[in-house]
Amino acid sequence: MQLPSPVRLLGIDLGITSDHTAVVVDDAGSICARRRARSTVASLAALEAAALATAALGTQLVVVIEPTGPAWLPVAVFFGRRGHTVLRVTSAKAADLRRLLARHAKSNSIDAETLARLPLVAPTGLTAVEFGSPARASLDRRVRAVARLTAEIGRRKTRIRTLAQQLVPTIGVALSDDGLNHTDLAVLERYADPRALLAAGPARLTRLIVTTSRGQLGQVKTQALRTAAAEAVALWEGDSAIAIQDLAAEVASEVRLVRAAEAERARHEHARDAAMVHVDPAGLAASLPGLGPIGTTQLVATMGRPGRFPNGGAFKAFTGLTPRANQTGQTDPKHQPMTRPAPGRCAASWSSPPTPPASSTPSSPPSTTPR
Repeated sequence: MQLPSPVRLLGIDLGITSDHTAVVVDDAGSICARRRARSTVASLAALEAAALATAALGTQLVVVIEPTGPAWLPVAVFFGRRGHTVLRVTSAKAADLRRLLARHAKSNSIDAETLARLPLVAPTGLTAVEFGSPARASLDRRVRAVARLTAEIGRRKTRIRTLAQQLVPTIGVALSDDGLNHTDLAVLERYADPRALLAAGPARLTRLIVTTSRGQLGQVKTQALRTAAAEAVALWEGDSAIAIQDLAAEVASEVRLVRAAEAERARHEHARDAAMVHVDPAGLAASLPGLGPIGTTQLVATMGRPGRFPNGGAFKAFTGLTPRANQTGQTDPKHQPMTRPAPGRCAASWSSPPTPPASSTPSSPPSTTPR
C-alpha cells in the first residue's frame, strides 16, 4: 500500500486486561512519542492528540493494530470514525511477527514499535479495516451464533448417545445413524432407563414414536428399542455398579438442553435470514451451486465486501481453495495442500453435508462434531 505524506504511524500493542501500549513514529522511522491508553473516548482522544502533536499541518495518522481478541474493535472504531486509516496485521504476518520477537527480548513497547514500523518495511502484510453496513454486521453476528449453537448441539448429542450406550449397550442399532433425530430424543428423554422403557409397554412407546416421527416410524423401531432394553436389564440385573436412574436423569437433562439450544438457534436463523436479504438483495450468493442456504450465509458473512478482492484468484486464496505451488525443475506435483486454511465459518460451508430431502425422517440438523 502507498502511505500518505506527511504521515504519523501509530502502533498499538493492545491489552486485554491491561492498558494499551502505543508508539508513534514519523515517515522516517523516528520515534515521536510513547503513550499508554485505554479503550475510552477520553484516553484514545488524548493518544490521538499526542500522536499528531508537533506534526505539520495536513499530516495524516495511520494506526496499526493486531487482531487481539475483541480488544481491537473499539480502537479501530474510534480512529476510523475520526477519519484515520486503520491497518490490521494479517493473521499470518502476526504469527511471523510473534516468532521473530520470541528470539529477542519482548515487551509491550517493543511490540508497539514493531507494529508502527510495519507500514515502512512490510506493507503487504497489512489490511485496511473496513466497517460494513448494520445489516452486514448483523449477518456476521447471527452466523457466528448459529455456528456456535450448531456445534454445541452436536457435542450434546454425542454425549447423549454415549450416556445412552452406558445404560443400554446395544441401543446403537435402534437409534438413527445420522445423529439423533427428534424421535430418538423424545424416547431417551422419557425412557433412557431401560426398566422404564419396558414398563411403558409397546403400545405407549409406539404411539410416542409414531407421533414424533410423523408416522414414518413405528413398530419396527419399538421392537428394536425394547429388545435392546431387555438385554440391558438382563445384563445389569440390579447391579449397583451402574447408577441407572441417575444416568437416565442426566440423559433427560442433556435432551432438554439440546431443545433449548435448537430453539435459540431458530431465533438466530430467522434474524440471519432477514439480514441476508438486505446484504444480498439480488440473491447472487444464493445462486452459487453447491453451497446451500447455510453455506451461502457463512460465505457472505466471512468474506465481507466482495470488491476488496482484486480478482478471482485472490478470493480463492482467501477461501483456501487454491492449491499450494511446489514446482522445482521439471517436477510440478499436483494435489498439494491448500494455500492456507479457509476461515473457520467459510471452511464449514465447504464441508457441510447436503440438506436432507423433505421426505426424510424429521430430525435435528446434522451435527458438525466429528464422531
